[in-house]
Amino acid sequence: MPKNPPIRWAGALLGVAMLTLAACGSGGGGESEKVTLTYRLWDDQQKAGYEKVMAAFEQANPDIDVTIELLPYDQYWTKLTADAVAGTAPDVFWMTPTQFPEYVTKGVLAPVQADTAKYHETVVGSFTYEGKLYGVPKDWGIVGLLYNKDLFEAAGVEMPEKLTWSPDGSGTLLEVARKLTVDEAGKHPGEDGFDPDKVKTYGFASWNHYQTQWMNWVNSNGGKLVDQPFGKYTFNDPASVQALQFAVDLVNKHHVSPPATRTNPPTGKVTDMFTAGQVAMFPANNALLPFVAPESTFELGIAPMPEGPAGRSVNLNGLAEAVYADSDHPEEAMRLAAYLGTEAPQKLMADGGYVLPALNGLEQGYVDYWKAKGLDVTPFVEEAAGTTFPLPITTGFTGFETKLNQIFNQLYLGELTPQEAADQAVSEGNASIK
Repeated sequence: MPKNPPIRWAGALLGVAMLTLAACGSGGGGESEKVTLTYRLWDDQQKAGYEKVMAAFEQANPDIDVTIELLPYDQYWTKLTADAVAGTAPDVFWMTPTQFPEYVTKGVLAPVQADTAKYHETVVGSFTYEGKLYGVPKDWGIVGLLYNKDLFEAAGVEMPEKLTWSPDGSGTLLEVARKLTVDEAGKHPGEDGFDPDKVKTYGFASWNHYQTQWMNWVNSNGGKLVDQPFGKYTFNDPASVQALQFAVDLVNKHHVSPPATRTNPPTGKVTDMFTAGQVAMFPANNALLPFVAPESTFELGIAPMPEGPAGRSVNLNGLAEAVYADSDHPEEAMRLAAYLGTEAPQKLMADGGYVLPALNGLEQGYVDYWKAKGLDVTPFVEEAAGTTFPLPITTGFTGFETKLNQIFNQLYLGELTPQEAADQAVSEGNASIK
């Protein structure tokens, strides 16, 4: 689930340093019979799977050794930027859609060859620049609706086959959320005596988290985040503003979601509220399952995200295996990246419950893994077959993200109207595009 804190390119320093990128390569010195490649990732759980993957690769490629380098996410991009500036980046490394524009436009990434028809199209599109693919599709995570089955049962509510919403508050989502929201006196929103300041359990979690929240509302209402890849932000149009109004109405008007004082980033505790049984429905990326499932003391359910007036449109966040353009061992690095996009390694990672693979047709291993743990994750897979969208793919997003969150914190607190927040954010975002 979401992979967030970004880095910022070091402005003038990077501009100068990029001139020297070709002067240095990654890895060790002179030629030898055996080549050592560095592979960098940030997920310690996935590292266990990749140790098996790399062992199989080395057995099939005895002329190559692979060193796996693990960095925590909050250090990963800072270090990768510094290494790109110094000309010492790893040979193959993980890449995200929001970071991709910064690296590809600076010449850090090498174009790769892959049969794009075999991979999820949103992942392919996330790493395409000027008609070329700059990363072998690795996996994807998608936003779904986690819910507390125990709270549903206690309230006598069944999860509808399809949740729906509309900016005017009609639809099954708000109806269900009201029934699941209860104050300390046992009152629900809309009932006489309901006290929004003393809510015991909230029906839904609506909060300032772009990947799992408002960007999905915008797209499902017919709005658009950007006009095109590497283009301009456009989410201050009427459809987008209506969607933002709905998002904050769930908190401040309908009182079915926790107040922003408790949920706004960076100190929001929504995940903890859900695992503690204080929130009934919680939009989350499937990547959060390994963290949420063990902490939940209730029966966990998974449902598709609600459908809006324009249908259901869900964020699908893909990763790619990027190859460093100035690797000392370009042929071997390409060989490794190509291997990582094949069935054997992607099936291993799916069957181990680590990820949903980018290679089409391998999802069942992931489904079976979680089924053995008592979870039906097929709603994630079904959503991925429908309408999906990537996070904004345009330069400057990583630097703009902090300001975006600040503006939308004010939106959720009710200090800015949706139109004011959207206008400010779009203006700031478009000014950040290089």
